[in-house]
Amino acid sequence: MCFREVPTSHGVVKAIDLTSTFGPDFHRLPFVHRILLENVARKDTICLPRMIEAMRRWLVSGASEAEVVFHPSRVLMHDTTCVPALVDIAAMRDAVAEAGGDPANLTPVLPVDVSVDHSVGVDMYGQPRSRAFNMQREMERNSERYRLMKWATQALPGVTVHPPGTGIMHTLNLEQLATVMRLEERHDETWATPDTLIGTDSHTPMINGIGVLAWGVGGLEAESVLFGFPVTLRLPEVVGVRLTGRLSPGVLSTDLALEVTHLLRRHKVSGEFVEFFGPGVSTLTGGDRAVIANMAPEYGATTGYFPIDGQTIEYLRRTGRRAEHGSMVEGVARAMGLWFDPDAEPRYSRVVELDLGNVRPLLAGPRRPQDKCALTEAASALETAAGGPFEEISNGIPDGAIAIAAITSCTNTSDQRLLAAAGLVARKANRLGLRPPHWVKTSLAPGSPSAELFLRRSGLLTDLEATGFNIVGHGCTTCIGNSGPLQPDMAEAIANGTVAAALLSGNRNFSGRVHPSLQFGFLASPPHVVALSMIGKFCRDPLNVKVADTADGSAVCLRNLLPSDEEIDAILRDFSQCEDFGRAFHDATKNDAWLALEAPSSPTFPWDEISTYIQRPPFAVASNTNRLGTYTAHPLLVLGDDMTTDHISPAGQIDAESYAGRHLVAAGDPPNDLNVYAARRGNWAAMVRGLFDNPTASNLLLDGRPASRTVYAPTMDEGPLWEVAERYRQEGRSVVIVAGERYGAGSSRDWAAKGLALLGVRAVIARSFERIHRTNLIGMGILPIVIENTIPSLSALDLIEVDARHIEARCGIRLVLLSASGAAKTLTARAAVETEQEVETLVAGGMIPLILDRHLAELVVPKTPDFVRPIPGGAFTKEGSK
Repeated sequence: MCFREVPTSHGVVKAIDLTSTFGPDFHRLPFVHRILLENVARKDTICLPRMIEAMRRWLVSGASEAEVVFHPSRVLMHDTTCVPALVDIAAMRDAVAEAGGDPANLTPVLPVDVSVDHSVGVDMYGQPRSRAFNMQREMERNSERYRLMKWATQALPGVTVHPPGTGIMHTLNLEQLATVMRLEERHDETWATPDTLIGTDSHTPMINGIGVLAWGVGGLEAESVLFGFPVTLRLPEVVGVRLTGRLSPGVLSTDLALEVTHLLRRHKVSGEFVEFFGPGVSTLTGGDRAVIANMAPEYGATTGYFPIDGQTIEYLRRTGRRAEHGSMVEGVARAMGLWFDPDAEPRYSRVVELDLGNVRPLLAGPRRPQDKCALTEAASALETAAGGPFEEISNGIPDGAIAIAAITSCTNTSDQRLLAAAGLVARKANRLGLRPPHWVKTSLAPGSPSAELFLRRSGLLTDLEATGFNIVGHGCTTCIGNSGPLQPDMAEAIANGTVAAALLSGNRNFSGRVHPSLQFGFLASPPHVVALSMIGKFCRDPLNVKVADTADGSAVCLRNLLPSDEEIDAILRDFSQCEDFGRAFHDATKNDAWLALEAPSSPTFPWDEISTYIQRPPFAVASNTNRLGTYTAHPLLVLGDDMTTDHISPAGQIDAESYAGRHLVAAGDPPNDLNVYAARRGNWAAMVRGLFDNPTASNLLLDGRPASRTVYAPTMDEGPLWEVAERYRQEGRSVVIVAGERYGAGSSRDWAAKGLALLGVRAVIARSFERIHRTNLIGMGILPIVIENTIPSLSALDLIEVDARHIEARCGIRLVLLSASGAAKTLTARAAVETEQEVETLVAGGMIPLILDRHLAELVVPKTPDFVRPIPGGAFTKEGSK
């Protein structure tokens, strides 16, 4: 390993000289590989020669079977992924205490930041007090979960919880937490190292937009990292996206993100790292890049990485970081060989070309983020998806109506340019006296409280509020299904057959995700959300729809509301202030309700047996029996393609008449306020009963009826999924789930795997898996099996013989389909297992038993927290803001 001494405003710091460490051809390495190389060089010098040799071979073929061990510097979570993780940790501490150990010794070895952003719902909208009301309801509904989180801040050193109102985790990471380069003390020397992290949310790659390598993992994998396990992965294939040209006037980063999503899905990206290169990269701001990086899970990638360059340093400056910090980042990045050159042509596994000048304003929908369509095509796409031409009108509401118009999500509210564009549309609409039709539920949920200061100073917030886009909270809201009730006339019209859709500036539009009554949704830029809301429906040529007349009688069309680039730039120039970011965050942390919340301080968590939010899970035990072996299994469910984690484990509102709803009502909860599934992830009994509670999740064993029900083969009785699975378990019968392509796409919710484990599922057999859910299955000891044949039609009476006694990474699996007719068919299959650590996890019976077994055997990595040494004076311009 070679290093260099780099002069900075903090004095001379040491940094690994990657060019000299790797030797010839270093310039051909993708930047993501360079960062992985630095990580190995710093953390595991014994493995370094082997890693260098593997990377040299990779430069020849663009692929490798070599295993990489990665040690991130920190972990990022949000409230609905941290709660099940904290419940697991609390239960593991109980297991340690019951084994005679000290529970306080089971402590994270990395700093953990938790953002409380996934729980606020849009109960009130379009009113001045909407945000205050929604935040009050949030605290009322979730105080029990929040007490658990506050317990963690006292019982688990290094855990920091950022309270409600401080912003969405990915925006918070961009604006407050990310350093791009970090300083740490080692042996009385100051070293500079790349800022890296993993996050328990699939959109964690948003931070890749400013040169921080990060990706999303499931909660179970994050738990392993917290307790000293590295992240293990194959040396990744890297898809290079070569950008040329520049965006045309009127085209925004949202449009580019939707274009990239469509393009890379068309090129069948699935789990690879994606890296952007070429001269077009330099034309994109840090804010633009973050929007594109955010959508990595939508385009099938693990990452969507943009290397460090001048735009990175400018983004740090614009968000309040000190000039000395930006100077240090640049100096160290150049010394390490991590500074971007727009003319460089690294080696990639494959290259996809995109001329930015060819991108046009877009929507995506009506069911998937990769299904791009021009604004003129949305109505016909919706008609096709709904099965026929628009005809219905109910309560004066037409087919094709926009039920929800939401400026929401980290994706498109973290960049002030997009918010300014939306505000300018609202300003023009307000001056013409335009308002959305009464059936449209409107909302504005910026990812950061700094957005409010900017919008208020510019006067744009007044215009947004006048057109119904009041701030409803600083959280994910509509984007993750916390959209609240529809406008009553709209809800009635949908019940009467009206075709309606959501319109949101989010990142996902899967059926039923935004609202259980809405099977259709379109993704759009914030200004298009505001503009289209003014006509309240999808039509053939929306931008040419007349919306008003001027004083001289000239027609005003919808396109006239859209701002020019010059108008947007003027707003940013005149009203954006870098001091807002630190000031707004600092003020938002003073959440009185949060500060007043009492929480236990004991090393173990005091469980409440009658709680319907927090329950000790049955799987958090040591020495769990593994699910491998040779067995003959019943198909518990047979599912089609694109079965997302939203289908498997919904996050939205719990219906009182659903199986989970009836369970909660019987436990004493009010039927009219059962909260959302995302808030119940600390209660295993509610979550397992909510599996597949999505009307578009179909069980092919029941001729496409809801997958929340299935059939018990020995008697052919139909019943709720949980009850049928229990019958199989009590009789000692094995069960598996069979699915199609892209099983587990979407969010990183580990309950989509935990729930299957509680159902007794031993394996999931699918044509392909999305990455995070695949690792979550392994984390629960469930074997993911990829079948290479076309999956034959199965009945409840068929059986599947599985031989999974001896597992190795990517090994073949013998599957035999035993038809009810007596015929037997052998299927070609392999284990979707990538690393030796994943094999070890399966053999242990899951990640939690593996953590406990190592801890109880005193084999756990020594718990020396690897925290960042504070930079003198902080990285921010406002004292006390960090």
